[in-house]
Amino acid sequence: MAERRAFAQKISRTVAAEVRKQISGQYSGSPQLLKNLNIVGSISHHTTVPLTEAVDPVDLEDYLITHPLAVDSGLLRDLIEFPPDDIEVVYSPRDCRTLVSAVPEESEMDPHVRDCIRSYTEDWAIVIRKYHKLGTGFNPNTLDKQKERQKGLPKQVFESDEAPDGNNYQDEQDDLKRRSMSIDDTPRGSWACSIFDLKNSLPDALLPNLLDRTPNEEIDRQNDDQRKANRHKELFALHPSPDEEEPIERLSVPEVPKEHFGQRLLVKCLSLKFEIEIEPIFASLALYDVKEKKKISENFYFDLNSEQMKGLLRPHVPPAAITTLARSAIFSITYPSQDVFLVIKLEKVLQQGDIGECAEPYMIFKEADATKNKEKLEKLKSQADQFCQRLGKYRMPFAWTAIHLMNIVSSAGSLERDSTEVEISTGERKGSWSERRNSSLVGRRSLERTTSGDDSCNLTSFRPATLTVTNFFKQEGDRLSDEDLYKFLADMRRPSSVLRRLRPITAQLKIDISPAPENPHYCLTPELLQVKLYPDSRVRPTREILEFPARDVYVPNTTYRNLLYIYPQSLNFANRQGSARNITVKVQFMYGEDPSNAMPVIFGKSSCSEFSKEAYTAVVYHNRSPDFHEEIKVKLPATLTDHHHLLFTFYHVSCQQKQNTPLETPVGYTWIPMLQNGRLKTGQFCLPVSLEKPPQAYSVLSPEVPLPGMKWVDNHKGVFNVEVVAVSSIHTQDPYLDKFFALVNALDEHMFPVRIGDMRIMENNLENELKSSIAALNSSQLEPVVRFLYLLLDKLILLVVRPPVIAGQIVNLGQASFEAMASIINRLHKNLEGNHDQHGRSSLLASYIYYVFRLPNTYPNSPSPGPGGLGGSVHYATMARSAVRPASLNLNRSRSLSNSNPDISGTPTSPDDEVRSIIGSKGLDRSNSWVNTGGPKAAPWGSNPSPSAESTQAMDRSCNRMSSHTETSSFLQTLTGRLPTKKGKEDELEKLSLLVRYVDLLPLCTVFYFMRSWLCSGLFAVAAFGNQLCNKPGSFLS
Repeated sequence: MAERRAFAQKISRTVAAEVRKQISGQYSGSPQLLKNLNIVGSISHHTTVPLTEAVDPVDLEDYLITHPLAVDSGLLRDLIEFPPDDIEVVYSPRDCRTLVSAVPEESEMDPHVRDCIRSYTEDWAIVIRKYHKLGTGFNPNTLDKQKERQKGLPKQVFESDEAPDGNNYQDEQDDLKRRSMSIDDTPRGSWACSIFDLKNSLPDALLPNLLDRTPNEEIDRQNDDQRKANRHKELFALHPSPDEEEPIERLSVPEVPKEHFGQRLLVKCLSLKFEIEIEPIFASLALYDVKEKKKISENFYFDLNSEQMKGLLRPHVPPAAITTLARSAIFSITYPSQDVFLVIKLEKVLQQGDIGECAEPYMIFKEADATKNKEKLEKLKSQADQFCQRLGKYRMPFAWTAIHLMNIVSSAGSLERDSTEVEISTGERKGSWSERRNSSLVGRRSLERTTSGDDSCNLTSFRPATLTVTNFFKQEGDRLSDEDLYKFLADMRRPSSVLRRLRPITAQLKIDISPAPENPHYCLTPELLQVKLYPDSRVRPTREILEFPARDVYVPNTTYRNLLYIYPQSLNFANRQGSARNITVKVQFMYGEDPSNAMPVIFGKSSCSEFSKEAYTAVVYHNRSPDFHEEIKVKLPATLTDHHHLLFTFYHVSCQQKQNTPLETPVGYTWIPMLQNGRLKTGQFCLPVSLEKPPQAYSVLSPEVPLPGMKWVDNHKGVFNVEVVAVSSIHTQDPYLDKFFALVNALDEHMFPVRIGDMRIMENNLENELKSSIAALNSSQLEPVVRFLYLLLDKLILLVVRPPVIAGQIVNLGQASFEAMASIINRLHKNLEGNHDQHGRSSLLASYIYYVFRLPNTYPNSPSPGPGGLGGSVHYATMARSAVRPASLNLNRSRSLSNSNPDISGTPTSPDDEVRSIIGSKGLDRSNSWVNTGGPKAAPWGSNPSPSAESTQAMDRSCNRMSSHTETSSFLQTLTGRLPTKKGKEDELEKLSLLVRYVDLLPLCTVFYFMRSWLCSGLFAVAAFGNQLCNKPGSFLS
């Protein structure tokens, strides 16, 4: 082994890590080093910090909380204060789908109606935070921006992403080649040549100028130009952000509140043809859910008759409005399932004979035998012409059929073509669904029925299909009810259907079914309002069909809608004396007892006027106890009175023309008052029928009331069954909500006494009734609470910040209103977990705070719009003591104190002075400056124009703390008036923790505003304790 050279022996063998360790040990206790590290105090009490370990940066928020700065901190104070121009409130106009607003044109409206219309039409109040983008919680790559950036990008399709098709014959042959061939069998001894046919393959395109000499600078310039060509402006922003180890709570912008739509389906009715054409036929479409046993859409009426057939009814039908000529409709399905059917019903003009006799010619005569049966057909046409001239305004049931919707959707989605033509024959015994494809595909094959699953119920991505319905079922006169229809629909799904054994009526109805476009042209809402993108009013429109969801939909109301649907169901005149067999029911919406008081608010069906004053049900020939399947749609007036009612007049129609015999003879009357104790009257009714015309002032009474001197069918028993359904964003149809809104509106308008139900509420007992109604909000159904959520929260907040004046005394309802809000939020979180964002916030509440919420008008000249005041004058939630104190405040002190804080004596000159005094005595953890707003579109958020700029400076604060146990018990006792039990404390804390989740969405001035209002009930501790619950110190004021 060679000896080391002399200079190598002098080299130190110590490694660098040992040197750092030695130096760290020598200076671990050095005062100079500790001083450089800003460590003050005794050296023996500090641990050493190894120089080899990374030190985490200082958490600024934690440092500010644990080291409160003095008032005169100078420039450092700006670090913990909001900039004066950080927050700006912008009022953004909300989008309107229709060309004309749906707001009614009535001059005098009920206060509740005015509040609802204001809630549906006022601008969005959006808080703009100018410096929000400088914080760590700002994420510019929102989901909406990502979708906007991805528009127009070419879709990248790779071989690995393509799903293998059903025909894998070629792949199997290639695999067989690989397994069977050896290298010796190939011409060039290459295994690759055994797969690819090199002789028959096309060569690749040649690269131009490949061998030319080109300077490097020119190549770089060409490459740079090619990179810039069609380059996306924000290329790296297209990539989704990586997952963070410690995710930051980023408050995304909530979704804009809008009208709810389910999966939308476009149905176009193309043609309807029978073997013989002798009279007009009227058709309607509707969706039914067999499992839920519910009709899930309104009727869509369409007319496919020729002009010759329409001419037969010209004496009875007014000129048709363009809105009634629609032949295409858009259906909405929120809960698609395998049990949804598209039901088609046909009606014809009333004639002498039952349904079987009238349908017989359509079953025996064929189009091919028209020449042979010419005389018989001419006779039938002559009879039909006579009936149309005499009975043209009456209808009778004729036929019906149904389409299993999901069968068609799945069949169309599984085809390879862009469109599908499907023939549906309800009379076949072996499979009712068949497909007719191109001439290249010979024959027919039976389509398999769909299976359950979300994919099979998707109505947004299937290929358009053209259906041909070839057979109809004859309508049975004694089986017209919905219950009978549900039995028929359930029977259609069975292999051995009884319906397929029946003799069908041969016809051809062609309809197109496709996913509805996002923005269809020439579209009408259910109220017949034109949706935007309506270039020409003379074009045949498409109707949006209103959905009746199979289950509750929890979406707040955002548009004005006030519709009423009337469904006459059955009538029993078996015990009525006299001739009453061909019975029809005339339905009218009246605003008084005089016959001229009928209102033109009934929607027309097809090829008629847009609105009419009356509607008739179909007639079942010679039946004293008929069933009905009519749907009558009414546009409700915005304001209803006690004289508005539905009038039902029963007529016997004489089908045979006899001398001195009128066409129709009234045989009974009944009615339904629209209002009962101020509430809309809906639901199922079994009404008695009067033989005589109702007396004067009958509309304010119910037909169940035995009026003297009147004769009734079957001794005043209920013989007429009818259902009334309201789809309204005005009427809550919940007794608890109705009572609350009625009391609040009566208080606002000083309308006493108030009649609610059987109670007559006077002003002296209004306070107790109002408190009980607020507490009873927890008993209301969740679906109407969500539908009227925005208006409900506005009213509760108004009661918190502006106590009402009852009988000259100011009433404190802040505690009850706050508890009601906590209960509502708790219900939303527990029952609607699917509406939460990534931070556990309800999207309904986040949208309300971001777009809808605004401070009430507490100052007469305040430019900030908001709900009106209670009691008609301006009052604050914090006020000075007066000689006469309301009992609700429950403050019995001998000396003059501040109402909001008994520890402060004296009367404040203004609410803001009182807030500053309270905050100075309480002591806060953080300081914040008052917020100023500016800009041409901005308006102060509940700001007071009168105080000077000096009065809006930051308040003094200290770091006074209470123990968690003491703080919990004290503020719960203040909030509820009792010491909570362990179970009760957990419930209250859970509700309050949910409230505090939304504090970060409110601007600072709003928090101060609520803080001033809550102090009168001792609720200031809610904020401090809520911060601890959420483990977010200072979030209440930040």
